[in-house]
Amino acid sequence: MQLTAPATRRTGTRDVDGMAVASFVLGLLGLLVLNLFLGPIAIALAAAALWRGTTRRGRACLGLALGVADLVVLLAFMQVDNTVSWSL
Repeated sequence: MQLTAPATRRTGTRDVDGMAVASFVLGLLGLLVLNLFLGPIAIALAAAALWRGTTRRGRACLGLALGVADLVVLLAFMQVDNTVSWSL
């Protein structure tokens, strides 16, 4: 007698899709605040989501691009201000 439902791969797909969406959101948020921390996290999440085969490939690519943009913005402001942080 089986009391539980058979295991499915759907949970794994949802987790990977969630990583793609999280990388996009963190990359977008990183353009405004904490880009030193949120940029690399967005890059790592996007890379992991792409490596695991997310169905939200576009969102993961945008998260990757925004994570890189976070670091580029940080470097640009560091060159202008000669500091590690920047403010609006």
